[in-house]
Amino acid sequence: MFGYIKIYKNELLVREYEAYKSVYCGLCKKIGKDYSFISRMLLSYDCTFYAVFLMSLKRSCSGFYTGRCRFNPFKKCSYCECGGDALSKAAAVNVILAYYKLLDDISDSGFFKRIVLKIIKPFFSRPRKKACKKFPEIDRLAKEMLNAQQKTEKNPDCTLDMAAHPTAEFLASLLESEGCGNDGRIYRRIGYGLGRFIYLADAADDYEKDIKSGSFNPFKPYGDNLAEIINNNLSSSLAMAYDAYNLLNLVDFKGIIDNVILKGLPTVQSEISEKFEVKNEKSV
Repeated sequence: MFGYIKIYKNELLVREYEAYKSVYCGLCKKIGKDYSFISRMLLSYDCTFYAVFLMSLKRSCSGFYTGRCRFNPFKKCSYCECGGDALSKAAAVNVILAYYKLLDDISDSGFFKRIVLKIIKPFFSRPRKKACKKFPEIDRLAKEMLNAQQKTEKNPDCTLDMAAHPTAEFLASLLESEGCGNDGRIYRRIGYGLGRFIYLADAADDYEKDIKSGSFNPFKPYGDNLAEIINNNLSSSLAMAYDAYNLLNLVDFKGIIDNVILKGLPTVQSEISEKFEVKNEKSV
């Protein structure tokens, strides 16, 4: 995941923001405990949301406590206590995705950058092996996502839907595994919409860089109507996730999840769309 599933702080209640920070710090601590101190630097907002969502589904948050920050011992942080495996799963997803993202970067990079990435690869592979032992299914899904993504991007007839499918399918399968029957289908729909949004937002963000480097980008064929295409596809992805989310009856952390879906993600979409709208105005 790439850090697009974020809160919109200005619209959060103070107690909701403090709870969100507690989950963030709790996940940071869990990553350090289960994997390594360095792995903490891989912590993403996406995996924090994943932890919040899982704890809301299972109602597994058992309280909060105060402790010293491992990065800054002079600072006190609030940590979330989890009675289930939400933090453990989110920590595993974080290090596993970081590893496969590194592999993808190695395959797409030039000679010198590839050498640097290979040098730091052991710092990613060791945590991933630990996570794989605990949650082999998550590792399997991530590996399948990377293989499918690389295969899809080599297809000369690749469309936006085809390009976004591997990431969307990964998150859909990840959330679907948390439920069964109708609940599982709802979780899957939410995951697919969010995964599609993440991939397309990242592709739009990297558009200029990919054009210069000649790397694959699914938006390349849509140069004339790029702003409209990006905005429409991000909107449809959010609508898919939101329609399914409305079928849930969450209690714990509902204000935070509402904020992310109704405020945070639309804000990310607006920031991305504005860059292309400004570009079109200048070209005119």
